[in-house]
Amino acid sequence: MTKHYPPSVETARAYYNSSDADHFYAVIWGGEDIHTGIYESNTDSIAQASRHTEEKIVSLLKLDKSTRVLDVGSGYGGPARYLAKTTGCRVDCLNISDVQNQRTRQLNEEQGMTAQIQIIEGSFEEMPIPDQQYDVVVSQDAILHSGDRSQVLKEVARVLKSGGDFIFTDPMQTDHCPAEVLQPVLDRIHLNSLGSFSFYTQTAQTVGLEVVQLIEMPEQLINHYGWVLKEVEARYEDMLKICSKDYLERMKVGLKHWVNSGQQGHLTWGILHFWKK
Repeated sequence: MTKHYPPSVETARAYYNSSDADHFYAVIWGGEDIHTGIYESNTDSIAQASRHTEEKIVSLLKLDKSTRVLDVGSGYGGPARYLAKTTGCRVDCLNISDVQNQRTRQLNEEQGMTAQIQIIEGSFEEMPIPDQQYDVVVSQDAILHSGDRSQVLKEVARVLKSGGDFIFTDPMQTDHCPAEVLQPVLDRIHLNSLGSFSFYTQTAQTVGLEVVQLIEMPEQLINHYGWVLKEVEARYEDMLKICSKDYLERMKVGLKHWVNSGQQGHLTWGILHFWKK
């Protein structure tokens, strides 16, 4: 029987299952890692900056061979493989896209990671996972796609063990962002809102999660989307061989909206670290 998901989840699933999106993220956005990077210098590539984000997250956690990790909205599995390779932990990848999951399986096999990484197809709004299964839940730039982010945090708290960590990154609107100025950004991702540091902090408290650390890095969102835009423009003719012109043109417009909104102080990005009581 075909599983039906909420509209926002189905929209994200259809988008990431499309050949245009698959080719674009695999080629331009870094291949294995499709999240915002931390640029330590102006010579960092998109892939290098993305790896710096994973290194930062690992530095904030205590992981070893006994640790069970859930990666929520795991994309192509790059962060999961990095965590498993560097710490020996076991990682379950929860993801809604069939296309991304297939690429994850392929990359896991090529890199000898099939024993440490399991793929679970499903929505982070209704995780097909029993209670209190994981020591750590991580997510990178995925929760923004939910139409019910409070439910996502509720589900995270449910599957976390007592004393477990929840650490994630997300593009967000700033707490002082004026109403409606983000409409071009929201239209691009087919949503009516974004999360914010205050929203996630307040929501976390209602589901039994306490703040450990909040690291706001708005400049990295500007850096990252700016670099992706430059790559699209520099490799445009080659990308036309694997992506439609309509997709690439809409992507360029969307990326410019993200960069401009970040520069205007309406968008931010960072790492949010919570702990379950």
